[in-house]
Amino acid sequence: MGNFKSLQFLSMPRNWYYIEGRIPSSVWNLCNLHVLDLSGNNLRGEIGSVGNLSGCIGKSLESLDLSYNQLTGHIPNWLGQLKSLKHLDLGSNSLYGPIPSFIGNTSSLIHLYLDYNKLNGTLPESIGQLSHLEELSIGSNSLGGIVTETHFANLSKLKTLDMSSNSFVFKVNSTWIPPFQLGYIGMGSCIMGPTFPSWIRMQKSIYYLDFSKARISDTVPTWFWNLASRISYINLSDNKIHGEISNIILKSETVDLSSNCFTGRLPRLSPNVSELILSNNSISGPLSPLLCKKTDEQKQLWILDLSKNLLSGELPQCWMYWQHLIYLNLGSNNLSGKLPSSMGSLISLRSLHLRNNSFSRDLPSSLQNCTNLEFIDLGENKLSGNIPSWMGEKVTNLGALRLRSNEFNGNIPLQMCHLTYLLVLDLANNRLSGAIPPCLDNISTIPTNGSLIYGYASSYSRYSSAIFEENLILVTKGRESEYKRILRFVRSIDLSSNNLSGVIPSELFSLSTLNFLNLSRNHLEGKIPEKINDMKLLESLDLSRNHLSGEIPQSMSNLTLLAYLDLSYNNFSGRIPLGTQLQSFSALNYIGNPELCGAPLLINCTENKQPGDAPSVGDNEDHNEMTWFYLSMGLGFVAGFWGICGVLLFKKTWRYAYFQFLEDKIDQLYATVVLKLNWLKRKLKKNQVGG
Repeated sequence: MGNFKSLQFLSMPRNWYYIEGRIPSSVWNLCNLHVLDLSGNNLRGEIGSVGNLSGCIGKSLESLDLSYNQLTGHIPNWLGQLKSLKHLDLGSNSLYGPIPSFIGNTSSLIHLYLDYNKLNGTLPESIGQLSHLEELSIGSNSLGGIVTETHFANLSKLKTLDMSSNSFVFKVNSTWIPPFQLGYIGMGSCIMGPTFPSWIRMQKSIYYLDFSKARISDTVPTWFWNLASRISYINLSDNKIHGEISNIILKSETVDLSSNCFTGRLPRLSPNVSELILSNNSISGPLSPLLCKKTDEQKQLWILDLSKNLLSGELPQCWMYWQHLIYLNLGSNNLSGKLPSSMGSLISLRSLHLRNNSFSRDLPSSLQNCTNLEFIDLGENKLSGNIPSWMGEKVTNLGALRLRSNEFNGNIPLQMCHLTYLLVLDLANNRLSGAIPPCLDNISTIPTNGSLIYGYASSYSRYSSAIFEENLILVTKGRESEYKRILRFVRSIDLSSNNLSGVIPSELFSLSTLNFLNLSRNHLEGKIPEKINDMKLLESLDLSRNHLSGEIPQSMSNLTLLAYLDLSYNNFSGRIPLGTQLQSFSALNYIGNPELCGAPLLINCTENKQPGDAPSVGDNEDHNEMTWFYLSMGLGFVAGFWGICGVLLFKKTWRYAYFQFLEDKIDQLYATVVLKLNWLKRKLKKNQVGG
């Protein structure tokens, strides 16, 4: 490479599978090189060190792009000698250490990208001397410290500033007038509060604003909403901003005000709003003012999240105006009534979250028109009737179906076996009856990276990592957990707390990718088949409170990922299979199976005991003796305790008599001790005189 002495332009980006290894040191000997672009490859190691650059590459190089590799080490000192450098991109690597102060020597620099590395330390004040700098991106590192006006002293041409996902403390004077006019402001996770930053009032060209997780606990000033009408992306989430937004007209394409303290009614929207996220506030009132205002312009809204608020009333019949909706989340409000038939107009809808409300009656048949649905979460409501067969007939792309804690009855429809992309099936805590369909093993055909979309990229994802993530609340391993980023890796079936009967289909145990299986609190019978060994990825298994019988299969001891197991209150018999896996659980996980023996239970198994045999006489005697011993000891303690304390507690005269008796005895004991001590003193004195 070093032989190309006249080479001026070297660009080999995005060859991840073909270009790897270290950057050859001969590259830095190309004295006429103006542009070097090795981005998007598989380059490793440090950037490299070079000798004296004067008269060589130091004078010619104008653009250096090594982004999206796996480079490590510090930012090399020789970069400070590149006086002609205008574009420097080292982003998306694994560089560590501080941003060196010599970065201020690269006086011609226009673009500086150091984002998505492992840089630490503070921001050098010398960066404020880069008077030609237009774009500064240092987000997603481990940088911190105080940032003041000095850091921006001469940055009059700055247009893009991304400091997000660091730990900076932004301390500027309340009267500070910045020397720049920014278009992109990314300061998520930087401490800006507690007051609302007033300096942005002077910024007339903003199109992207991220003040999320900035510890702002102020009200939004009136002037901001006038400024916001010109901003395309606004993110003020995860602060403690308060005040009413009832009379605000939101005009930005993306508005995220989630996890704040906003109150009042829902704001009004202009037709060009595409993403509205107001979850986790205290917004009250009905939905109709937001949804039912008809305009001549077509609505562009495709993400609407109003979950975790105080919204009330029934859903209006206005959904025909919102046919671009892809994601709808109204969960955890006080909404009620029947789901309106107009929801069938949401033909683009992929994700429907209505959990934790008071919706009732059966599901409208018009929902079968929403053939693009991939997520349905209607849990914790009062919905009733049969689970509709169109789930599997018309809507075939479902990846998650959560109908938990409703009043659905009837059988599990066989059409569900057509849901070959299903990752999560949660029908727990309903009134379902009949047998478990054997054909549910069809979901084992799910590819590891299925076609299901788990998150929706923001319109501005090219400037940030902002992804609107899918989420589900699931009961796994005996507790309720919220799954977000790892949801794509979850495989779960929960049919617990129903009236299901019959045997567990052996086909169900061929689901080799299943992580969580809960069939507890039903009327299931029969045995656990040996082929349960095929469920290599099983982490949680709950079959408790059924009528299952027979031996626990020896093959269960090979389920090495099993972290939660509950087989209690069944009719299992014989020895618990030996192996560290099954013995690691508590005896409570096996309780309620009278004929089960072996560790971790205290009931020993005899060598010749067969499944179903009664315990031996010796075992029974030992077990009965111990049982009666502990029982009598406990009863004796309770009887003695309440026999004395109970009477004293409720019988006033006896209580006085008892404490008077104690006082007399204490006085007697005191008098006896005093007399004995006086006698002893006289005795000692007499002996001394006689001596």
